[in-house]
Amino acid sequence: MSARIYRPAKAATQSGAAKSRRWLLEYEPEQAREVEPLMGWTSSSDMKAQVKLWFATKDEAIAYAARNGIEAHVEEPAPFARKVVSYSDNFKTSRLQQWTH
Repeated sequence: MSARIYRPAKAATQSGAAKSRRWLLEYEPEQAREVEPLMGWTSSSDMKAQVKLWFATKDEAIAYAARNGIEAHVEEPAPFARKVVSYSDNFKTSRLQQWTH
């Protein structure tokens, strides 16, 4: 029984960072998913795939996994780098590229 501890990325379509502050523990799938022949739905008999445990800090998630004998690996989030550009930069006289619109 192994699990993955990570901090989910911010949703690309939203400006808020609601779910990206907490840490998530998810179990790794033990069985492959199967396609149900009648309706074509994807299904699995692995009940642990439905369990998602949220924690406020990474240390709490690691402690929970250790306490319950869960082999867990931690994935650190990628550093967030945002380039701040204002709309008026499109009209600067010192602009390097030509205006393309």
